[in-house]
Amino acid sequence: MHFELMLPYQIKEAITKKIPVVLPIGVMEYHGEHMSVGMDTLAVTKVLDRLESHMEVVILPSFSYGAASYAVAGPEGSGTLNVDASVLAPLAEQIFTGLLRIGFRNIHGIVHHQTENFSSGMPTDLAFKIGARQAIFKFQERTAGEAWWGSQDMSDYYNSNQEGRDPFNWIKLHPLMDGEIIKNYIFDHAGEGETSLLMALAPEGVEIDRISENSTWYTESANNSSSEKGELVTTQIVKSLMERLK
Repeated sequence: MHFELMLPYQIKEAITKKIPVVLPIGVMEYHGEHMSVGMDTLAVTKVLDRLESHMEVVILPSFSYGAASYAVAGPEGSGTLNVDASVLAPLAEQIFTGLLRIGFRNIHGIVHHQTENFSSGMPTDLAFKIGARQAIFKFQERTAGEAWWGSQDMSDYYNSNQEGRDPFNWIKLHPLMDGEIIKNYIFDHAGEGETSLLMALAPEGVEIDRISENSTWYTESANNSSSEKGELVTTQIVKSLMERLK
């Protein structure tokens, strides 16, 4: 279900059933001359469209204005659109606070940008992680008052945590590809791995004949791309997300 198409009774049902609510998070960034700048966002949104046929999920409108950085290319004529992480964190907090106030308690952000470093964190995912934590802390103080964690009502906190009832689990951030997939797939930037993925998910976003134009070291392997390779990893990603979101 796409959130913007839901009626209030469907939202209430999703809250009651604790259906995963997913925010696709991406950036607009140069991916060589042969790929669309929305690759990182499209990878998430198109995978979620496939995931929807396997499990109930609420898909929020995508957020495409992450911290792309100019590490790959400057903005002039490239399409890279960078938003500083210091601006993203308070915005993420507001988004997550709004979702908590609606009543959702099974919220997930899915990121595909610089996620080979997801465990240590990069600007976009760190901004949304900080925003998520801040939203939960402030929401709890607003609804349960200050000292909510130290109150007698929370005396079973650690047992509740083991049972999955920890409020800090209400919002989770995930990379599109988990560590196992990254380890076994051709993880790159605009090379064989990402180009194959986009060929499978949004073929209209790839013009492989343009690979020779202003070729760079990170796009050289794109000539080895195929939609078949992209389909294989897409299947793995969907299976992994089914496990992580449930």
